[in-house]
Amino acid sequence: MEQIYKDQAKKERRKREQERLYKREILDVALELFSERGFHNVSMQEIAQKAEFGLGTLYKFFGNKEGLYKQLVLEKAISCHKLLNVALEQSSDPLLALEAYINGKLSFFRENKAFIRLYLTETQGARFNIKVGLDKELLSLHEDIIGKLTRVFEQGFKDKIFIKVATARVLAISLNGLTNAIIMEWLDNDSECNMPDARKIMRIFLGSLLPDKIVKDLREKGIWKE
Repeated sequence: MEQIYKDQAKKERRKREQERLYKREILDVALELFSERGFHNVSMQEIAQKAEFGLGTLYKFFGNKEGLYKQLVLEKAISCHKLLNVALEQSSDPLLALEAYINGKLSFFRENKAFIRLYLTETQGARFNIKVGLDKELLSLHEDIIGKLTRVFEQGFKDKIFIKVATARVLAISLNGLTNAIIMEWLDNDSECNMPDARKIMRIFLGSLLPDKIVKDLREKGIWKE
C-alpha cells in the first residue's frame, strides 16, 4: 500500500511539472505574439497553433486570453520582485545596497524589453484595463520593495552617510521614479540613447544627499568621478 501511495505521488509530481513546462511554453509564445502585434490583434487560436497545443489546453490553464495575459504580468512582476529583493539584501552598506538595487532593475529591464513595452502599451493605454484583478498583487510587490528601499535610506541616515533632505520613504519613491524614468527614456530611444550604469544614476540622485567628506572618500576610491 505504501508503494502505491509513493507511485501515485510521483505521478502527480510529474504531472505538475509537465503542466508547468506547458504553461511556460504557452506564455513564451503569447509574449512573442503580443509583442509583435498587440494583445487585441492576437487570438487564443493563434497562440495555440504556434505553441502547438490544443485550444482547449489554453482555456484549461488560463480560462481566457485575459487570464493568460494576467498570468504573464504576474510572473514577470514576481520575477522582478525576487531579483530586487535579493539585490537589496546583498549588503548592509546603504551605498552598496542602492547600487545593487539599481543594477538589478537595469538588468531586469534589459532582459525583458519586449514584455515591458507590451505592458506599457496595453496595460496603461486608456482603451485597455486588463490589469484589473491584479492591482492588489502588484501593489503588494511594489510596496514591499519601497519598504526595503526606505529601510536602506533610514540606515543611511543612522550611519550619517546621507543628509536628511527628505523622509526615507520619499527618497525611496524618488529613486524608484528616477530609475523608471531613465529606463523608459532608454526603451523609447534605445537606438540613440545608452542606458546609464548604476553609478551614474546614483550620482544623479545622491548629489544633494552625500556629505562632502563621503564624496571625497568616494572620489579617492575612484567610485565618484566628475
